[in-house]
Amino acid sequence: MSRNDCGGGAYKVESWSPGQQTVFTRFDAWKSGPLPQLKRVVYRQIASAGTRRALLEKGDVDMSVGLPPKDYAELAEQGKVTIIGVPVQNDLVFVDMNVKIAPFDNPKVREAISYAIPYKEIVSSALYNRAKPMFGGDPDKPYPDATWPVPIKHGQDLAKAKQLLTEAGFPNGFKTTLSIDLSESTVREPTAILIQEALKTIGVELTIEKVPGSNWFAQMASKTMPMVIAEFYGWLDYPDYFFFWTFHGGNNSVFNTANYVNPDLDKVIDQARFTRDPDIYKTSLNKMVDIVMTDLPRIPLYTRFADYAVQKNVKGFEYWFHTHPDFRKLYKE
Repeated sequence: MSRNDCGGGAYKVESWSPGQQTVFTRFDAWKSGPLPQLKRVVYRQIASAGTRRALLEKGDVDMSVGLPPKDYAELAEQGKVTIIGVPVQNDLVFVDMNVKIAPFDNPKVREAISYAIPYKEIVSSALYNRAKPMFGGDPDKPYPDATWPVPIKHGQDLAKAKQLLTEAGFPNGFKTTLSIDLSESTVREPTAILIQEALKTIGVELTIEKVPGSNWFAQMASKTMPMVIAEFYGWLDYPDYFFFWTFHGGNNSVFNTANYVNPDLDKVIDQARFTRDPDIYKTSLNKMVDIVMTDLPRIPLYTRFADYAVQKNVKGFEYWFHTHPDFRKLYKE
């Protein structure tokens, strides 16, 4: 098993060079669907994003994944290759505030921070608009029925943020730490800097802590980070799945970096997970959303795109929940 596959799919592994490439050949005896048009696929691992882009632009590769958002934005503008961007279902990139660590145990402080976040600049400057914004919802309308994630009902308002911070007892602000996963620094670091600059205007001084990717999950599990930029998306595209793994107090999930435990929320999550009544399910989801968007342990930022750059003659792309390209439907004209 360390050197051979035991799958039963449309392709079999012809060769595998760890850290370099995997070569797939079509399994012509496959009976679970129409045979793919591509008889052979070479999947190369290339660490440098710049090299991946250069190979694509020279026509040496048919598809490139994992490029920075800036590259996808520039390639889309140039128009020489096709850029496919799909919002990842059930995905949310967010700022969590640890409700067990002062001053984030104060709901007004959390609300103040939510008004200080430079949402628009994050999406435009850090993501190059390769994301679906999760801010600026209509404050006069209820959240969409039985839907998650939902946009926060405002954008940046520094005057409102300062007012709320004063009401919370912090007219001169405070000092804290914002942690990011260093393995995601291409996007997370500029996001953190934008947040740092915005919060400074209301007196909140942030120190950005860059956690090595190898230590990130351990840091998440420790529940000791005051503020974090993090992400969660579920392969199962159900709001109750997201809520169970990121908010439910019963499992103390590593993904609950807000350290938020609410027995009332737990009851509603459990009700949504196990009911067979669609009306009860819908009502439960609406309650879940209302609770967390009122208490605001988590500030939504955006839903990221799964981005793919492909040559113009490559057709048949089909998005899958795991976000990896599926060779079965692809073909070349």
